[in-house]
Amino acid sequence: MSEERFVDLEIKLTHQEQKLEELHHVLYEQQKTIDKLETLLQGLTSRLKEVLGTEGDEIRGNEKPPHY
Repeated sequence: MSEERFVDLEIKLTHQEQKLEELHHVLYEQQKTIDKLETLLQGLTSRLKEVLGTEGDEIRGNEKPPHY
């Protein structure tokens, strides 16, 4: 293998390692965002269940909706 070809392979490997690190960082940040969104969704779902549990019974009763 020629010296020039060996140097080219080393350069390509270095670039691939850098890209891999960048992708790893992006993936890590995305997972943190997903975790935050899941926590937020759980909280909002819980609050919605509370609201519908207390006020939703009145709406879901045998009463006809106002547009009838």
